[in-house]
Amino acid sequence: MNTAAVSASQFKPIEECDPRAFDLDAALARGKPLVIRGLVRDWPIVQLSLQSDTAFAQRLAQLDSGVDVTTLMLAPEVDGIIGYTSDLSDFNYQHFKVPVTWGLARLAKYSQREHAPGLVIQSVPLRECLPGLLTDHTLPFLDPRIEPRLWMGNRTITPTHFDSQHNIACVVCGTRRFTLFPPDQLPNLYVGPLDFAPTGAAISLARLDRPDDPRYPRLKLALATAQVAELHEGDAIYIPPLWWHHVESREQLNALVNYWWNAVGVPGYHTGHARAALFHCLLAFRALPPAERAAWRNLLDYYVFGDENPAAHIPESRRGVLGPFTAELVEELKQRARQNL
Repeated sequence: MNTAAVSASQFKPIEECDPRAFDLDAALARGKPLVIRGLVRDWPIVQLSLQSDTAFAQRLAQLDSGVDVTTLMLAPEVDGIIGYTSDLSDFNYQHFKVPVTWGLARLAKYSQREHAPGLVIQSVPLRECLPGLLTDHTLPFLDPRIEPRLWMGNRTITPTHFDSQHNIACVVCGTRRFTLFPPDQLPNLYVGPLDFAPTGAAISLARLDRPDDPRYPRLKLALATAQVAELHEGDAIYIPPLWWHHVESREQLNALVNYWWNAVGVPGYHTGHARAALFHCLLAFRALPPAERAAWRNLLDYYVFGDENPAAHIPESRRGVLGPFTAELVEELKQRARQNL
């Protein structure tokens, strides 16, 4: 039984909208999370899950391509929380590659046990495992090249983490509780190692259901900013990049389909460049004396993070890497980065 559930009543609710009123461009410009109730309620697989877990699972088994997918197994004593061993020397799960149907059969078996192991199928492209869902399970306002991914399991928790891309997550079976924090709460969330993280995403080491843990005294400051929503079959949530989110799967069978994308429509660019820049910045600036770090911070604020055009006074023909962000410029910046490294 999962004992790490977070109470929704103590937090501010995430803003909601009707799917008929949802405007993707407006949501991106707003830059805040948004719950879209009933966005995918008409999806055939959602209609089956509203009938029963059995109907949902049987349909997935029929469509299973048989390919092996990333699957995590957690011992009952870890409360379903994906993370580390107590000394952070290893992760607290075992990693397998098995077909979706195998995972469904194991989930059915675990549903009969009071203290069952946790099982999570992680971030699998639908085109690989369930290609039959692609035709009639779409979000028409998204670019069709954006790839949907499957997440499925039992009562488990993905601790507070962030993604570098825009995200729309659609609950297709069960119930999930999302607890979100603004990007500026990073200092209060006690994030673990950047280069040794469960499933690749750096996570908070603080449990939200233990606000008085003396190891994490600033967690209460983060909790004061938290926003929460409980999503049921057919509901969806938009999560902007770098918003911290903690996700609880609350039923014996839960499934979610999500879409990640970046808003920079320039060929050759992807959000991995930003993650790479973080490590490059650690290399370039962290060891410098305080005065030098401050000077470089000023330089970055001016050329990268400022709202004004730093090349406005330079003739267009001479703006070079400060010119319009094109595919050609992306390649030039990559080349210059490689040369300097």
